[in-house]
Amino acid sequence: MNSITHQNYQITPNPIISLSSAASLSSPNPNPNHHFLHHPTDAAPLLAVAVAVAAASGRGGRTPCTRSIRPQAVILCCLIGCTVHCKSTTMELDSLRETFDRVIEKRASSSAKAQEVIDQIVSEVEQAIMKMQMMNTDSMGSADHSSILAELKAKLNELAPLNQLEGCQKELNVALSKYLKLLEKSFSPDISKAYRNVDFEASTINSIIANHFYRQGLFDLGDSFVRECGESDGAHLKLQFQEMYSILEAMQVRNLQPALSWAAKNHDQLLQNGSMLELKLHQLQFVEILTKGSRDEALKYARTHLVPFASLHKAEIQKLMACLLWADRLDQSPYAEFMSSTHWEKLAEELTHQFCSLLGQSSESPLGVAVSAGFQGLPTLLKLTTVMAGKKQEWQAMKQLPVPIDIGPEFQYHSVFVCPVLREQSSDENPPMLMPCGHVVSKQSIMKLSKSSSRPFKCPYCPSEAVASQCKQLHF
Repeated sequence: MNSITHQNYQITPNPIISLSSAASLSSPNPNPNHHFLHHPTDAAPLLAVAVAVAAASGRGGRTPCTRSIRPQAVILCCLIGCTVHCKSTTMELDSLRETFDRVIEKRASSSAKAQEVIDQIVSEVEQAIMKMQMMNTDSMGSADHSSILAELKAKLNELAPLNQLEGCQKELNVALSKYLKLLEKSFSPDISKAYRNVDFEASTINSIIANHFYRQGLFDLGDSFVRECGESDGAHLKLQFQEMYSILEAMQVRNLQPALSWAAKNHDQLLQNGSMLELKLHQLQFVEILTKGSRDEALKYARTHLVPFASLHKAEIQKLMACLLWADRLDQSPYAEFMSSTHWEKLAEELTHQFCSLLGQSSESPLGVAVSAGFQGLPTLLKLTTVMAGKKQEWQAMKQLPVPIDIGPEFQYHSVFVCPVLREQSSDENPPMLMPCGHVVSKQSIMKLSKSSSRPFKCPYCPSEAVASQCKQLHF
């Protein structure tokens, strides 16, 4: 069979990242089998595991993780709460937001109408008071105010303030009632039915949580968690992330020396990663020196630190040299963009990414990614359990779910193909094959359909016929 490189052809499943696979997310070259569970029943989303841990902790039950149940439950549930806020669109909050906006609009309309009615009443009362005062002045205190009060009463009855407010208030109540019903529909009070029990190791979970705290810079919280869990392998990772945060804190006050020292120490590794972080740091330092008005010092710095990069980055360095002509007024020059604060922000992000890469860690927290992915899959699982319950079926006993779970492209780290015939993920031994009609199945499927290449076969999805020799292997 022939081979074809098909770069733009992407067939991806709907992955669910489980807690057991979260640890592998930190690998610089992760195994796709550790990230994508094409049958979501094979492992629970991290959110579901968190619910299980929290439930067991609250009722004094036991789970496979018997140590430090309460810290894990609290931490995971707190993360869930954060994810609910950050990933709210997955719970149809777009519709909720629109309904809430209508409530605000009706409330504003009702409030404006109420203020208008109040102003009318105040105006009528003030006019009646003025008439009484004038009558008192003319009659020397013996005036009869009953006619004025009767006139005021008649005008107030004519205004009918309650009737005017009733319509707006009714519209507000209707909008608010719809909003409350939509809230109840969108947020299920019981999510425990959407998870299944999964065996996992306490040390793995403890390591993932401690890793999350350290990479977020929450060193005191991470230390407390490690002590309560009785783990002892987090000290090394803590020291490395402390170094990273000390560099980032220095960059916040425009001090690049720690970052430059780290980049120089890891020069070869950064080049292997294809990163020009060291050059960008030197460029930023050059601009900082120049903006302080020291042209000679900036030129000296360029000769020392930028010359080694000149052969490969001539254009960038030429622009920096042109900045020397605008030393006292760089902000008014054609190169004013070099002074933008966005360069510092982007450089801090790139430094974080490269620092984590050299540590063998992902740039994003594996725990945060796993919780977010599990939360995005939760609405579909909840709806599925409701439908399955109506049919008196148990989804947890199924080998695969009858519906796909889409958690978005941000959680797809690899191009993956799952054969629609065998329902199995492709591999080196069983690669995806492109048929002449354009449909794709696995190599094993083609061999079965063609009886080991002995006869033509019909495409499973269209009337076209093909022979095995016409099929070409796809490379993602």
